[in-house]
Amino acid sequence: MAATIGFRPTADDERILREAAQPGETTSDTLRRALRLLDHERWLMQFRADAETLANENLNAEPDAW
Repeated sequence: MAATIGFRPTADDERILREAAQPGETTSDTLRRALRLLDHERWLMQFRADAETLANENLNAEPDAW
C-alpha cells in the first residue's frame, strides 16, 4: 500500500529542485533520486563505522572455517 506524502516546497526548496533536476526529469523523479542518494549516504556512514570498528581485526589469527 503506497502512502500519500504531502510536500509544500519553500522558495529555497523549489530552487534546489530546479537546479538538481536532470533534463526530462519530473519533480517526483528528482525527489526519488535524492531519497536514494540519502539512503546510500546512510549506508556509507554505516559502512565506514563498521570498517573503523574492524580496522584492527586480524583474520590470520582466526581458525579456518573449513
